[in-house]
Amino acid sequence: MVITEVDRTLQDYDRDGYTIFRNVIGRDLIAEASEHVAWLQAKHPDRLGEDLATELVAGDPFWVRLVSDERLLDIAELFVGPDIALFASHYISKPPFSGMPVLWHQDGAYWPLEPMRVVTLWLAVDESRPENGCVRVIPGSHQEDLHALRQRDDIDNVLGSESAVTVDESKAVDLVLSPGDVEVHHPNILHASNANTSPRRRCGLTIRYIPTSTRITSEQQPFVSALLLRGAPGVNVYQPFPRYVDGEHMRFADAEKWT
Repeated sequence: MVITEVDRTLQDYDRDGYTIFRNVIGRDLIAEASEHVAWLQAKHPDRLGEDLATELVAGDPFWVRLVSDERLLDIAELFVGPDIALFASHYISKPPFSGMPVLWHQDGAYWPLEPMRVVTLWLAVDESRPENGCVRVIPGSHQEDLHALRQRDDIDNVLGSESAVTVDESKAVDLVLSPGDVEVHHPNILHASNANTSPRRRCGLTIRYIPTSTRITSEQQPFVSALLLRGAPGVNVYQPFPRYVDGEHMRFADAEKWT
């Protein structure tokens, strides 16, 4: 039997709870994503770079263009099947010298999904390394149940909480990524990132894809960032795709296709 690169990647994911795809998105689109972060921060000066999140997505043509990119959907399909919806998306852009940490947590502990069938694609917009606060994971921890959460207001951090469990950080793996790389992780894996104390920004875009058979159980229905991206609609109600309006939205390479 011939073992393909995709087979190896899926084996890595099953064993470790994460895997990495290199050079998925090209330089031009990544440059637009970087510009998009700056544009969002100028438009929403009350928001930190770590807080460019879900409620902004469905009304933003470039954001929807990015999360619906066929290369990303092809990766998502490997994990959730051919009928794909967006559940949520979030830029975490840690500014130089002051970017906040993300404490150890499991994504699934925060999400109103039934069943918890979902995959996160983490698209690197910047170089992501230990010195500027790259994602860290505990391989194999995706096999644990979801832990309870506890509030943490004694330290500035992105989520304001963490998993109520002791983490052996000697087992942590730093995920070193270049712009355009995509890291994929399981909703149960314990992961975190340190503060950015370097002179370089660290920005990544999280994209949470679900099969359309997974129900969004939030009382916000239709969920604010739920979008049907590929295949049959399944069990949820979705937001319409936004139309590009010159002067209202950030201009991007194929904006005319979104008018």
